[in-house]
Amino acid sequence: MLSRTPQDVADVVAQLGDLQVLLNKATPEDDENPVAAFNHLYWTITSTVLEHLNNGAFRDSEFLTVLDVEFAKRYLNAMRLWGQSSPQTPHSWQVLCRQLNNTNVRSLPAAVAGVNAHVNYDLPFALIRTWTLLSTDSTSEDQHQDYLHVNDIFYEKIPHLRRGYLSTWQLVVDRLNGPFDDWYEDRAVEVARDIAWCDAKRLWEIRDDPRALSHADTSLDRHTALIGWALLSPVCAMLQ
Repeated sequence: MLSRTPQDVADVVAQLGDLQVLLNKATPEDDENPVAAFNHLYWTITSTVLEHLNNGAFRDSEFLTVLDVEFAKRYLNAMRLWGQSSPQTPHSWQVLCRQLNNTNVRSLPAAVAGVNAHVNYDLPFALIRTWTLLSTDSTSEDQHQDYLHVNDIFYEKIPHLRRGYLSTWQLVVDRLNGPFDDWYEDRAVEVARDIAWCDAKRLWEIRDDPRALSHADTSLDRHTALIGWALLSPVCAMLQ
């Protein structure tokens, strides 16, 4: 299944759905499979992106489509490498994947750790690949507005997804917090995606220097892995 290469956003949604089935089967005794938790979130967001794309909500549909596909290819490739026990699996993804059979890891911090890996590590390089394929760069206002529109999709979907990960007592606390949790999670996604855009602009300047780009890749991967490790630590999981 992971050997398939998606050609458009509909392909990405279908492939994520197929992967969800396999991940759920991997740990039938555990309802909180950490990798499946993130994959479900990713499938939900991408399905909504597809709906908005089909409804003409994006200014530059070609940019959005190419970016979505290149973004997904990095995640699917990481899952393929991990499934093959390859040492080339990015460290940022190893942090989450190694928890597949850890029944102590709950779905919420696992999903957040997956978003960390995908946005902080994968997204800048997906943007560079997209600009290269389309012969554009970060100066396109239409493309940037489409990029920001995805933040709105996160804001629309994340509250419901988050509550689906919570236990009964956590739902009580969530209700007591009112809209605060929704607000700070929206801000966290917005900030992370803004940083990814800025990282992509920085990396774009060294795109023709393989050595510098490889060094930046390694550095970003390790930095993202460290954040992922913190997110999955017992202390951070308790706070979430």
